[in-house]
Amino acid sequence: MTFTSLLFDVHDRVATITVNRPDKLNALDDATMGELDEAIDVVERRDDIGGVIVTGAGSKAFVAGADIQELSAQGPLDGRARARRGQAVLLRFERSRKPVIAAVNGFALGGGCELALACHIRIASANAKFGLPEVKLGIGPGYGGTQRLPRLIGAGRALQLILTGEMIDAEEAHRIGMVNRVVPRDALLAESDALLRRILANGPLAVALCIEAVQRGVGVTLEEGLSIEANHFGLLASTEDMREGMRAFLEKRAPRFSGR
Repeated sequence: MTFTSLLFDVHDRVATITVNRPDKLNALDDATMGELDEAIDVVERRDDIGGVIVTGAGSKAFVAGADIQELSAQGPLDGRARARRGQAVLLRFERSRKPVIAAVNGFALGGGCELALACHIRIASANAKFGLPEVKLGIGPGYGGTQRLPRLIGAGRALQLILTGEMIDAEEAHRIGMVNRVVPRDALLAESDALLRRILANGPLAVALCIEAVQRGVGVTLEEGLSIEANHFGLLASTEDMREGMRAFLEKRAPRFSGR
């Protein structure tokens, strides 16, 4: 598949999706959001892809927000429809059963911050900056920022960032739990790839169901979450991957998982 606003590369089970509009600081216009939807569809359909790294082209920005030119022309119905379309795309990344890592290589503002929040894990370069500055434009986050950020860092901290529109650096984002790790800029993709490959060395069915258990469990009571976990534990006990993992442990060798 050919993309206009994205680069899509697959190497040894890892797909790298790069938002490729460096002249616009990789801003998410409607066309780019549509291509992100197509890209995650490809990821889900291809058996040769085990996980995803999402990043931005150039050295300045991961994604510096939405396309202001498009936003400035919207009315209330257009705005709601745009938000719902964007939310649906990012939900596909969040709900993917294949691990998704955001390699944040610069400004992650507005929609870019929301894209990173929808990924399962976030690794930031030392020069990365994060923020939800929509209130400075007289609007609010529309792609899930008001919902995902409080779940990640707590309501108080999230409200401070959302209501002030302030921008924070990578170290502060790490301190408050917004990102998992901060690495030197020139090591970002290598570190992200290494972490993803550590995940992909594990049982693919186990990885998929762990992602699902966490994602579903966040929005329910503890008892309901424990039920989800127990069901998944039981499902995995029926798999060849579980038997292979146990055999490999007892035989002191590396497992050879098949995804069955």
